[in-house]
Formats: sequence, structure tokens, C-alpha cells
Amino acid sequence: MTQNNSGLLPLGRAVLVQPYIPERKASIIELPPDIAVRDQMVEQRAIVVAIGPTAWHDEPMARAAVGDKVLLSRYSGYMAEGTADKKQYRFVNDRDIFAKIEVESDGGKYV
Repeated sequence: MTQNNSGLLPLGRAVLVQPYIPERKASIIELPPDIAVRDQMVEQRAIVVAIGPTAWHDEPMARAAVGDKVLLSRYSGYMAEGTADKKQYRFVNDRDIFAKIEVESDGGKYV
């Protein structure tokens, strides 16, 4: 299970996620750190790290649980650096999560 070591705690309907890029084959091209951070804001895949206390309170069941890989609305939320671990995270509204990723192929495409 994913543990929240970020030092950040979502409140209300917020969900804390950590963007990830599926493993890709090695490449010669390396992106500078500032470009990589911008790419994380556009990236739609993330792992749920923590869930606010009132997320999905008006729905029959939660859309995701801690540790789930999910798809997000593009450009949604707020990028934040973990105060404890200095990693990049993103706070999104509970409704910005619209699908779970159950299987990924080798090409990095989700199905």
C-alpha cells in the first residue's frame, strides 16, 4: 500500500496524487528538470497518495483508493512539493479523477 510520506494532507474534497510516467525504453534525449515538472502537470496518470475526508461524499462509492493508478483531467489541480520528502505531487478535486488504470501495456499506453 502507498504511504503518504509527503508531509501534505488533503482537506475536504481534495485528493493528493503523485504523477508518474510509465516506464519507457531508454533514450538518448534527457529533459531538463523544469520541463519535466511542466510535463507532470500535463500528465494524466497518477498514483493516489491520500484522500480528503469528504471526497466522493455524494457518490455511492469512492472512485479510487490510496495506491490506485488513475487517470486525471488534464491541467487539473495544483502542483506542490512535498514538505517532508521534496517530491512533486498534485492536489486535484475528487471529480478530476475519472478512471482507474488496471492494466498497462509495454508501450506505455493504457487500456
